[in-house]
Amino acid sequence: MPYNTAPLQDTPAAPVAETLNHDAVLLEETVAAVLGLKSLAQAPAKKTSGIFVDGTFGRGGHSRLLLSHLAEDARLLVFDKDPEAIAVANELAASDSRVTVIHDSFATLQARLADLGIEKLTGLMADLGVSSPQIDDGSRGFSFMRDGAVDMRMDTTRGQPVSAWLETVEVDTLADVLYEFGEERHSRRIARAIKEMDSYDSTLKLAEVIKVAHPNWQKGKHPATQSFQAMRIFINNELGDVDSFLEQSLEVVATDGWLAVISFHSLEDRRIKQFLQRHSRGQYPEDQNLPMPPKRPRYFSKPKRIGPSAAEVKGNPRSRSAWLRAAQRTDTPYVLETEG
Repeated sequence: MPYNTAPLQDTPAAPVAETLNHDAVLLEETVAAVLGLKSLAQAPAKKTSGIFVDGTFGRGGHSRLLLSHLAEDARLLVFDKDPEAIAVANELAASDSRVTVIHDSFATLQARLADLGIEKLTGLMADLGVSSPQIDDGSRGFSFMRDGAVDMRMDTTRGQPVSAWLETVEVDTLADVLYEFGEERHSRRIARAIKEMDSYDSTLKLAEVIKVAHPNWQKGKHPATQSFQAMRIFINNELGDVDSFLEQSLEVVATDGWLAVISFHSLEDRRIKQFLQRHSRGQYPEDQNLPMPPKRPRYFSKPKRIGPSAAEVKGNPRSRSAWLRAAQRTDTPYVLETEG
């Protein structure tokens, strides 16, 4: 089955002792936001009820802290594509009956909620970053600092690894992917060099080819960074999933509920920013033939943006590019003002 609809009490969980080495970014800020608090220091003595979703469980940092503030009758649904993350989530579900584990992309959010008979959520959060265990495991192919297969799939049980895609992709298509999803200015040159490789069995070999082909190294940044990002985003349909997730949030977050999303690069952050701006100030309908057309409802409050503290960046350098954007569902109608 692609997902689980209940805590797997009777299913043996995979050992996870070596998979928990991950510092959740903007941890307290995200949990406070999804609970509608300025900070967790303001958390009421009475714990919060309702239905919440963590769209990217990872190693469960955000979920565990959120659970500590939820009442016994609350529910938390956790999504993740990664089988290793799901193994960790199943262990949590086995010890906490409030948790339901769903092995799937958060882009299936609305359909999975419908399967469970859930219409509205009290809070919805997601951390769009690649987790430290994924980066640090060379066999996953996300890192150009450790050797491994050129895979890069978030879900290793389905889809095509990057290595197989590189075998058949045309040079022009590869260059377009590097430019669009990695914002790589030298995409044509790098694409040609990649396609001249004999095989795609090593991340270090691939990174070295990109390094040699790249004519302009940015100080403090590996020249393969943007190309690896682009291939990972493409093979996992990451931006498409984000767009779908955001649009579905309009349907599933209840009035007065909160949406909180962490991003790590400009392609994601721009989407989240524009989505929240668009739906926090209302829109005119497409039919402009109407005289003085009324605006559509404003779906979210003015969004807030929060970055990591200096202390967090010092303790976890991978947090330095993170941004949290959060907004409350309002459904505030616009009233058309007329002269009179």
